Amino acid sequence: MFRLTSLSTTILLAAAVALGPLATDMYLPAMPTLGATLLADTGQVQLTLSIYMIGFALAQLVCGPLADRFGRKPIMLGGLLLFAIASLGCALASSIEGLILCRFLQALGGSAGPVLGRAAVRDIHSPREAARIMSIMAGIMAIAPAIAPTLGGGLLVGFGWQAIFIALAGYAIVLSAVIAFRLPEPLAPHYRQTLRPANLLRNYRTVISNRSFQGYALTNALIFSGLFSFLSGSSFVLIDFLGVSPSAFGAYFSVMVAGYITGSILSARLSRTRLPDQLLRQGLVISISASVLMAGLAWAEVFTTAAVIGPQMLFMIGVGMILPQTMAGALAPFPQMAGSASALFGFIQMALAAGAGILVGHLHNGTSQVMATAIAVSAITAGLVYWLRTTRYPAAGFEPAASPA
Repeated sequence: MFRLTSLSTTILLAAAVALGPLATDMYLPAMPTLGATLLADTGQVQLTLSIYMIGFALAQLVCGPLADRFGRKPIMLGGLLLFAIASLGCALASSIEGLILCRFLQALGGSAGPVLGRAAVRDIHSPREAARIMSIMAGIMAIAPAIAPTLGGGLLVGFGWQAIFIALAGYAIVLSAVIAFRLPEPLAPHYRQTLRPANLLRNYRTVISNRSFQGYALTNALIFSGLFSFLSGSSFVLIDFLGVSPSAFGAYFSVMVAGYITGSILSARLSRTRLPDQLLRQGLVISISASVLMAGLAWAEVFTTAAVIGPQMLFMIGVGMILPQTMAGALAPFPQMAGSASALFGFIQMALAAGAGILVGHLHNGTSQVMATAIAVSAITAGLVYWLRTTRYPAAGFEPAASPA
């Protein structure tokens, strides 16, 4: 068994959290092909992405309380098994409706990895240390979205889009085996919660009414909506509009992920000498500036790959600094119900992201303008929430610095 505070455990939890981006990013290069093969339009194909986020959001509200009652491991293992079965269903789908249904089921199982991975970090570490560990995890798990589009593009060209979902099923099976035999149960017995409906509602009411949680969760969800706007529109903008090949799409996507890794590494290294609020504020400045630059270039009709990938890479540097701080800050007040808090946090994140993705898919005008505008609006709104709510009600140990770093 791994020690809970070991690097091996951190890597394993990062692999569990990475299930979310893998399930979205790996099949991005195949989205135009899916539309042609299954006779679906852009909005329908994009719905396979948004329906995953909706299912992911709803499932977290269930698996969080279940994990608070029975522990993290059994719920995570059950979710991974469902994810693997649904992934095989996606590979066998012969219509867009069938694929959408299996994607929804895939999300129900896939939610267990990310939501319980976050909760486990809070189980094991203090709030300030959790922010540092989440930054390290973010850098590790960024390997997944860095290679996922390239791997997906290779599988698409070599074996067809079905191979992408078969590979996802294999990943879930291997991950579940390692968790079953190597990960100790991180939830202490005295933190176990009952499953009585009144108790569940009371826990959720306690979490959602906490002003500190509101600020961090909304800031996170809005920035993540900007990221998801890019995920929803990037394959159509880069492949269909700008003529990038599926294999080259993976390479461009890796540049964006490099920005995220850079931000995560900066966050982890600076977290020992700077307050989380300082890192959060600096990340927001970077993301807002980059998103406004992308939108400005798009509406000036500068339609080049560099005009999309360059600003998006800078945007992702900010995201890499923002996400760990907002995750740790939102969960900090709830050591006794980290599963429920993580579930509600994830629900808000995924619900807003799914809405942004649906808008990008349905408003897509054949250029980068809609996608870029959605990213900018999301980032600017996140900055407003941070200013109006997060700075007024910081988590313990996250208090704003007296002056900028």
